Amino acid sequence: MGANREPGAPSSEDLAPREVARNAESVELEFSGEVWHWRGPAPFHFVWVDDDGAARITAVASMVTYGWGVIPVRARIGGTTWETSLFPQDGSYALPVKDAIRRAEGIELGDEVAVAMTVLGAPPGA
Repeated sequence: MGANREPGAPSSEDLAPREVARNAESVELEFSGEVWHWRGPAPFHFVWVDDDGAARITAVASMVTYGWGVIPVRARIGGTTWETSLFPQDGSYALPVKDAIRRAEGIELGDEVAVAMTVLGAPPGA
């Protein structure tokens, strides 16, 4: 029995893909990264997920994505928690950091931030 499973809880081998997706919330990550700015048609700030985290997300991506490869997550920087979606890019994932989060936490472009993040299961109705 896996260390993270409660006694009597089904393993991922016992579950259908949608049930695995709903239990994917057990993918919890902590990483640090530099805040960078994308200057595209809709400018935004992001933090890259580290290599270990990207590998763990990739392992459940097909079960939790709701289109275009985006991955729903709950993220926390400092005392601010929000839900968003990771964008896949070049074998990793970019975590969007809204202006409101940056203002609340006093984050500037180029700052190194510590992120705690949980991959969420399938969206409602999936």
